[in-house]
Amino acid sequence: MKPIKQSISWWCYAQRNMTIEQIIHLAKDIGYAAIELVEQEYWQAIKDAGLEIASIAGQASIEKGFNRREHHDSLKQEVRAQIALAAQWGIPNIIVFSGNRAGLDDKTGAEITAQGLKRLAGFAENQGVTLLLEMLNSKVDHPDYQADRTTWGVEVCQIVDSPAVKLLYDIYHMQVMEGDIIRTIRAYHPWFGHYHTGGNPGRQELDERQELQYKPIIQAIATTGYTGYIGHEFVPTGDPEIALRHAFAVCNIRTA
Repeated sequence: MKPIKQSISWWCYAQRNMTIEQIIHLAKDIGYAAIELVEQEYWQAIKDAGLEIASIAGQASIEKGFNRREHHDSLKQEVRAQIALAAQWGIPNIIVFSGNRAGLDDKTGAEITAQGLKRLAGFAENQGVTLLLEMLNSKVDHPDYQADRTTWGVEVCQIVDSPAVKLLYDIYHMQVMEGDIIRTIRAYHPWFGHYHTGGNPGRQELDERQELQYKPIIQAIATTGYTGYIGHEFVPTGDPEIALRHAFAVCNIRTA
């Protein structure tokens, strides 16, 4: 039995005026395996410290994504470059986005998104990199975002039909949209390539002030045989070190 791997989303702490050196030191001291969503200028320092980089963004825009054919050519170029970079640095995951609906129906949006991702799936697979279509809530944080329900994302993955295209199941975002987190994990985990955490409401600490019970959620993930990272993507309201130590302890579950 191995402990499930945990990572820290850098942007949550950069906006708290922490330095990358502080985060690296904390990560190693607490036991985190990786840092993610971090600028390339910091990658070497992270690697030198013996940590991994769990994920990076594949595209600059959340709103203009793969659900529009007119974006496919530019996104192919942008994401392909990130895939090559990730492969060079041993980064396993690239995050991509559906884009906003802007009046597009969900069935057509799923088909077009899959078409765009199919153009990159073979290259990603050959490079040993997974494209993660991120699930975000359209109710609070990302109005009109199309990949806002698990079944929609799974449909995209089924159409693409590649082991290199999976979902980033963000527990905070999907709690806002759907709830029923553990049942969803049990039903759809083969399509989940990465997980993000965050307390709801507010994407804050994983503490008693929020409604999600993370210990059984992480246990459910571990039971599926998941071997990737649990990425903490919450913005602490109090002491960041206390928040990170608490989150690590809550999610320190062993997997087969």
